[in-house]
Amino acid sequence: MQLAFHQVDAFSDRPFGGNPAMVYRLDAWLADDLMQRIAAEHNLAETAFLVREGQHWHIRWFTPTTEVPLCGHATLASAHVLFEVYHETVERLDFTCRSGALSVTREGDRLWLDFPAMVPSEFGASLVVQAALGVEAVDVLSANELFVVLESEQAVLDCKPDMAALAKLPWPGAIVTAPGSRHDFVSRYFAPAIGINEDPVTGSTHCSLIPYWSRRLGKLGLTAYQCSARGGELFCRLEGERVKIGGNARLVASGTLMLG
Repeated sequence: MQLAFHQVDAFSDRPFGGNPAMVYRLDAWLADDLMQRIAAEHNLAETAFLVREGQHWHIRWFTPTTEVPLCGHATLASAHVLFEVYHETVERLDFTCRSGALSVTREGDRLWLDFPAMVPSEFGASLVVQAALGVEAVDVLSANELFVVLESEQAVLDCKPDMAALAKLPWPGAIVTAPGSRHDFVSRYFAPAIGINEDPVTGSTHCSLIPYWSRRLGKLGLTAYQCSARGGELFCRLEGERVKIGGNARLVASGTLMLG
């Protein structure tokens, strides 16, 4: 069996920026353990698998160690592959996944994810959390992820988590965020519990970042930067109970996986 794959740098308009994701468009689902082994072989933060179901695409995402319920950058990468490699002519692609209905709309060179908003709730200051992240927090909240607000962009850049301690906390990952100097806000995302020490650019974390910063800054439209080593810029909108997350993508590699 041979399977075509495509690697995309999501949330970047150039190679070697943003967050790389591997994309497989399948005719039918592979066994779960095989998809997991394929993701481990590529060893990227996420590998996405797509199967068409009527007018929708069913999408699943795997890290090198586990399946995850939602992944923004690999959804953006998948849409880019469907548009650029498989020449989908519609302007909106609809996806279904474990987290519900998602869509990606093409507007010029930019792709817009439509995801559910997840408003973080107060968790309270925690010495254990601050010790694991090596930070002094302004606020500690919780959504699907640990959500830690810091004083400044420099504090986000300086964050050096204890990955072993962070992996023991009862969240899949931790967002650290602060007001930005050239963007409305900046963030980083650490998820050692699911095999990702630091994710370069994370679309799904912006499901909670956007409503938080929209309320705090009094703006519905925001710009964001995830200040990892690779880095990536995101364009954000809050629309009721949904968030729109915009970004560019670049196809950087295509090939064939040969399974015998």
